[in-house]
Amino acid sequence: MIPARYQASRFPAKLMQDLCGKPVIVRTYEAAVQTGLFDAVYVVTDSDIISEAIANVGGNVIKSKKEHESGSDRIAEAVMHMDVDIVINVQGDEPFIDGESLAKVIEVFRKDAKKEIDLASLMTPITEWDEISNPNTVKVIVDNQDFALYFSRSPIPYPRDQEVEAIYYKHKGIYAFRKRSLMDFQKLPMLPLEAKEKIEAIRFLEYGKKIKMVETHVTGIEIDTPDDLERAKKAWK
Repeated sequence: MIPARYQASRFPAKLMQDLCGKPVIVRTYEAAVQTGLFDAVYVVTDSDIISEAIANVGGNVIKSKKEHESGSDRIAEAVMHMDVDIVINVQGDEPFIDGESLAKVIEVFRKDAKKEIDLASLMTPITEWDEISNPNTVKVIVDNQDFALYFSRSPIPYPRDQEVEAIYYKHKGIYAFRKRSLMDFQKLPMLPLEAKEKIEAIRFLEYGKKIKMVETHVTGIEIDTPDDLERAKKAWK
């Protein structure tokens, strides 16, 4: 499932920006299909413009019936009556989808015989302080079994002791949900931490859900700004 809003606060209409001949959202949809990992791939949107763009390439699209606060809420509505077990949320602004990393996320559930994990997601090490301190970069800290402890736009952990080494991880916005966890999510009201940080993964933690993080060294390019789009064009070529 690829949730897709037309409006974006940092970069309006970013999903319909041209990426070497096709809109960003179309590139992302086609990349998800080409991984060969999924039984079906859908774009979920409330936008007629995005819906038409996906339909024009023969893609699957689901129109949202109401407004949603987050991509997870949008997906929950779309899969409510589907007979599925695991739902993958791929962000519409990530056309450089890495199939190997996605496969690792899916494998989390194959190994979870007791079905104790509610969702899984990706993280990648970052070392440049400009990125670590950038509020547009969501960071995650994990326990010794790679379960998420917290997500933040601030640097976590805070480097009070410069002599202690710590790995900083960037959270990549790809989630794999058990359907039941996704259904729970859209029923649960937003709490202060999520509202303050504007990071939907925090809602799962606030309600005691278990998020398994999977490390990947494939960074790709997330298109959040016009500069990101220019970097994406160069990389695509």
